[in-house]
This record gives sequence, C-alpha cells and structure tokens, in this order.
Amino acid sequence: MVKYQEFSVRSLLLALLMLCPLLAAADQPAASPPATAAGSAVPPAPLPDDSSDEPQIVIKQHGSDRYEEYRIHGMLYMIRVTPARGRPYYLVDPRGDGQFVRKDLVHGAVSPPMWVLHQW
Repeated sequence: MVKYQEFSVRSLLLALLMLCPLLAAADQPAASPPATAAGSAVPPAPLPDDSSDEPQIVIKQHGSDRYEEYRIHGMLYMIRVTPARGRPYYLVDPRGDGQFVRKDLVHGAVSPPMWVLHQW
C-alpha cells in the first residue's frame, strides 16, 4: 500500500511540474501592437524591394553597332548585338564561365530555356 501512495504522489508532482510552464505563459498579458502619437496602430513596414533578381541591362554603342549587356547579380550572362546591317544575334554564356557562344535569331532550332532556379 505504501508503494501505491508513493507512486500517486510522484505522478501528481510530475503533473504539476509539467503544468508550471503553461500556467506561467497564461499569466503573461498578450502583446499589443505599438501605437503612434495619434493612438492608432503602426502600419506594417513595407516589404524590401528585391529588384536584385531582375536583370540589369546596359546599352552600349560601338560605332553603328548596339550592344545590350544583360547581368544578374553583377554577372554578365548574355549580350544582344544589333549590327548596323544584318540581323541581331545573341552571345550567351551557357555555363557561367565567361565563354560566350553565338545564338542567331534566324535559325529555327529549338533552344530550351535555361534559367537559374537556385544558386549557392
């Protein structure tokens, strides 16, 4: 009979110890939003403008030829060349190692889109 009472007292103490954090959290007042001088709640801060994922385009003129340099995060990945005579073409860096390959707009070959989805 003594062991039964010891077990029930121990389980009661254990249950009380487990409830202490819950009771302490219930006593704390709920956080209210900060108020301005007029007493109204402060509007949320605007989200940061994440324009770094958009390509930056720099247009250069060399004589009568036009070069449009496309960069993402400062890295040059494509150049569109528009000559004074002839059709425009692209110089593309497919592997990101600085070696550009010419891609013509005249060819009817299918070129799959190559986008960087994740980079670390």
